[in-house]
Amino acid sequence: MNPFKLEVEGLERKARSVRRKIINLNANSPAGGHTGADLSQVEIVTALYFRILNCAPDRLTDDTRDIYIQSKGHAVGGYYCCLAEAGYFPEEWLSTYQHNDSHLRGHPVRQKTPGVELNTGALGHGLPVAVGMALAAKRDANPRKVYVLTGDGELAEGVTGKRLWWRLTINLITLL
Repeated sequence: MNPFKLEVEGLERKARSVRRKIINLNANSPAGGHTGADLSQVEIVTALYFRILNCAPDRLTDDTRDIYIQSKGHAVGGYYCCLAEAGYFPEEWLSTYQHNDSHLRGHPVRQKTPGVELNTGALGHGLPVAVGMALAAKRDANPRKVYVLTGDGELAEGVTGKRLWWRLTINLITLL
């Protein structure tokens, strides 16, 4: 269950807050950032973390939590700002974005940042990894969802169970 379950007005407030964080994050980063890419995903990632995903900072190792894969790794700044807003790590970490020995690298790194599920960077590999994760999860007793934001900004959703269904925007693809 999502701990926030915000309605539209609450999501709009969170998205504004995340956008402000993105601007500050990239302005203060020694390597800059991908501000346009970060801002392009704000509504999607905010809706996922504050309404849709069955995950929370206190459930990082829960096998029944939903999984989100940030395949668009170069847009990690927006992802970090959303994770900080959701309480996955202290907001003070945002000031260390792309600094030496920071928990917040230039691309998502699972071993460094709480809430990150997969190291990504190269466009296109998040979706096949997410499909593999969902197929592996089919063997689990408790079905769960795996979401991925692809490099071209499309949101895909996989549901585990007897059949695995992937929905990529309007197109339906059935994997048996």
